[in-house]
Amino acid sequence: MRVLKNIFQKNRDWAQSEIDRDPNFFKNLEAQQSPEILWIGCADSRVPANQIMGMAPGEVFVHRNIANVVVHSDFNCLSVLEYAVAVLKVKHVIVCGHYGCGGVKGAMQNNKLGLIDNWLRHIKDVRSKHEQLLSECADNESELDTLCELNVIEQVLNVCHTTIVQEAWENGQELAVHGWIYRLKDGILKDLGSCITHPDELSDIYRLAVDSTMLAGASGSSSQPTG
Repeated sequence: MRVLKNIFQKNRDWAQSEIDRDPNFFKNLEAQQSPEILWIGCADSRVPANQIMGMAPGEVFVHRNIANVVVHSDFNCLSVLEYAVAVLKVKHVIVCGHYGCGGVKGAMQNNKLGLIDNWLRHIKDVRSKHEQLLSECADNESELDTLCELNVIEQVLNVCHTTIVQEAWENGQELAVHGWIYRLKDGILKDLGSCITHPDELSDIYRLAVDSTMLAGASGSSSQPTG
């Protein structure tokens, strides 16, 4: 079908429900955009940023791509990051991955997928970097979960090394970069302990986050609740 009528009807129903709840909802939403959070997440349709954080439209600025990758050659991602940090003045940048990520799984395999193989090369680099540690995982599932976590931690590091974030910190701007991961099976977010608020914290927090992830992977419990 050229026109998905059911979607337009659902849109009207949603818009009306918001107006019923708050007659000024769209008027206030239109007036300004002042989120405090930039979410860099996976394009997976099962991981919608606003919904899983319980936040309304206008509260989160969002960028999504395959496997939540941040690389210095991706001007799309960097443009979003610069606008969020320099213009919107967000206080938090969250890199959020998810367990069972298809992009990460693809990077673990040798199957040829086409153009996306070039993108997954970034995750393969993460795997190569931590090859020895990943070999200590209890089983294949733990290895995948652990690589999903390590990929998030590496992308947090990449965000922190951008000139955008470095300049914000140099100018005294309040900005924290976080690494989270999401469990599809129960809808729970997990903090990977990689929150960085200053350049001086980079090496120590990165090392602690990697060590914590590998301890969990070796015991086969990387995707279990943390409390």
